[in-house]
Amino acid sequence: MDYNKIEEKIGVKFNDRNMLIQAFTHRSFLNENKDKELKHNERLEFLGDAVLELVTTDYLFRTFPDRHEGDLTSFRAALVNTQSISDAATNLGFNDYLRLSKGESKDVGRARSYILANTFESVIGAIYIDQGYDAAAKFIAETLLPSIDQIIKEGTWIDAKSKLQEVVQEKHSLTPSYETIKEEGPDHDKNFTVAVYFGDKEIDTGSGKSKQEAEQDVARKILKREGIL
Repeated sequence: MDYNKIEEKIGVKFNDRNMLIQAFTHRSFLNENKDKELKHNERLEFLGDAVLELVTTDYLFRTFPDRHEGDLTSFRAALVNTQSISDAATNLGFNDYLRLSKGESKDVGRARSYILANTFESVIGAIYIDQGYDAAAKFIAETLLPSIDQIIKEGTWIDAKSKLQEVVQEKHSLTPSYETIKEEGPDHDKNFTVAVYFGDKEIDTGSGKSKQEAEQDVARKILKREGIL
């Protein structure tokens, strides 16, 4: 693999190229490549996760001085969740540089999203070790933090399910209930369809890669329709 290209994409020229290669090395790769010199990326992921949280927290604290702690916590959760950082990794072309076992390389969907998200954090850890905090913060600022504008615009930082419950209890003295009405796809890449009910009446349906995502999707649809989001 040509790691010169990935260095160009992330904007970092590594002093120790092996650190970058390690960031892309999944534990499963070592099972098929018995080399004592090889290391997987889990320790770098552990470090990168901490750096990511600090950089994101600092950015949100400074960028939104009038927002209270609850909103900032929700913003951060939306920025650093698996889907957000997996999308950032995909946009950078990380898929082409993953070092996986033959079995893991066949996984797609949610399983691949987790691998990409973990790799993104590993790359942060690698940059931090090789270049220092400022370089890691710059990488995060350029590749992930700009998505906060879209997150706020679309309201994806809001816990739509909790918000819908508040609204329905206030207006109708009811608690919405949810039922999974369809599951499609293989175990590693399922898609769920969930219906929400006010009492016995079905109001709408939503979909997602997990039951929780589908519940948030349908709740958000209703809130947007009512002009609340």
